[in-house]
Amino acid sequence: MNDDLTPDDTGSDEASAAGVQGEEAALTDGGSGSNRHAHKGFSSKIGFVLAAAGSAVGLGNLWRFPYLAAKYGGGIFLLCYIALAVTFGFCLLVLEIALGRKSGKGVIGAFAALNKKFKWFGFICLAVPIIIVPYYGVIGGWVTRYIFGFVAGDGLLVGETATVETSAAFFAEFTANPWQPLVFFLIFAALTILVVVFGVQKGIERISKILMPVLAVLAVFLMIYVLCQPGALAGVQKLFVPNFADFTYETLLAALGQLFYSMSLAMGIMITYGSYMKKDASVSKCARQISICDTCFAIVAATIIIPSIFAFSPDPEATAAASGPSLMFVQLPAVFNNIPGGRWIGTVFFVLVFFAALTSSISLVETIVSVLRDNCKLSRLMSCLVVFGLMLALGSLSSLGFGPLNMIKIGDMDILSIFDYFSNSILMPIVAIGTCLIAGFFSDTKSLMDEIGIRKKGYSYYFKIMIRYVAPLCMTAILISGIFLKL
Repeated sequence: MNDDLTPDDTGSDEASAAGVQGEEAALTDGGSGSNRHAHKGFSSKIGFVLAAAGSAVGLGNLWRFPYLAAKYGGGIFLLCYIALAVTFGFCLLVLEIALGRKSGKGVIGAFAALNKKFKWFGFICLAVPIIIVPYYGVIGGWVTRYIFGFVAGDGLLVGETATVETSAAFFAEFTANPWQPLVFFLIFAALTILVVVFGVQKGIERISKILMPVLAVLAVFLMIYVLCQPGALAGVQKLFVPNFADFTYETLLAALGQLFYSMSLAMGIMITYGSYMKKDASVSKCARQISICDTCFAIVAATIIIPSIFAFSPDPEATAAASGPSLMFVQLPAVFNNIPGGRWIGTVFFVLVFFAALTSSISLVETIVSVLRDNCKLSRLMSCLVVFGLMLALGSLSSLGFGPLNMIKIGDMDILSIFDYFSNSILMPIVAIGTCLIAGFFSDTKSLMDEIGIRKKGYSYYFKIMIRYVAPLCMTAILISGIFLKL
């Protein structure tokens, strides 16, 4: 059977006999005649869940969640995050997966199926992964370089003379070099494209089934190792014991924002993966499993990083409050250097980060590839080459923004930070607000409920209230706060 046909494609034999290639053959949706993807979807529910969880588990879990937890009160931040994950986050996740499976299309086709008047909104949604994936690949290249640095025993990262200052010098020298970051970015981008070229089942699903268990094993190993170190208990207490005196509206907004990024919402990813989902799988059950995987991984990542900082950093509060690249690429290498066997612990940690970044990058690329295949009728290979060219063009700008193009700034933001701010703080909230309003007020909500499998009136009312009112208000708060933080 052609690899681009779904196993349950009722018209595959006839199409093959007519000489029609699998990726161009039409799928029937239970005889309804809907325009589902003509190419192969996930072969099993576990394949879908692992791939979607792999998308959700990324750099945001490994450095953003820990530093936000440390900055906004530890336990109280975690409590807010979990409360939002099981309510607000779960509803948005269910909605996006249902939109994808109902339409059987990528983001543009999904919004067109929802309401033909809002097909244009799919292009706004598509802009998110187009902007994110190039600079995400740049950061993936940084992670790749750090793996090489720890394995080689670079003196600026490991050894008796390695400190926070030498780690900062290593990062500065590497990113300022015009060629090194580009080479490692190219390696990471090429690996991402290679997986996507092989398709949903042979590429994305297969690699997810391998990498997600490996991620879990590496994460649990590092967590147990760190928790066995003297002084780690202070970090555990910081993370898991809520102090309600630390609660502020900023804590709630930070938890809401992290949930937004952590679960891959408003990026088109869950819509795309949902379009590959089998019809006999439960949308709500799969969404629940994805959210549990993502939340557990975020907590495990925080349990690795925060206790290790409190155990080995001379100034744990300042180190824990460091954000973004500073935490992962400057502070943590110095922390690992103080751990027995720190060189290899650092290697394992950055391998963990690499795998997490790779699974997320794959999902971003597939979101764009899906649209190119649906709307431009390109082959998978040609679609991947187009995305690869896009990654190289925009990613090179982000990479060179720390070297030859470091004079290009808006305020204190370099090129990579500009892309990150525009996509995460502006576009993603707008996409989430639009998705909820279009689905809640301008579409057949009963049909969506049937796709999700909602039968009880109480849950139906709850879901409608969350999608129509609560989620848009929360997203508006994130959008406004994101804009005002930069003013």
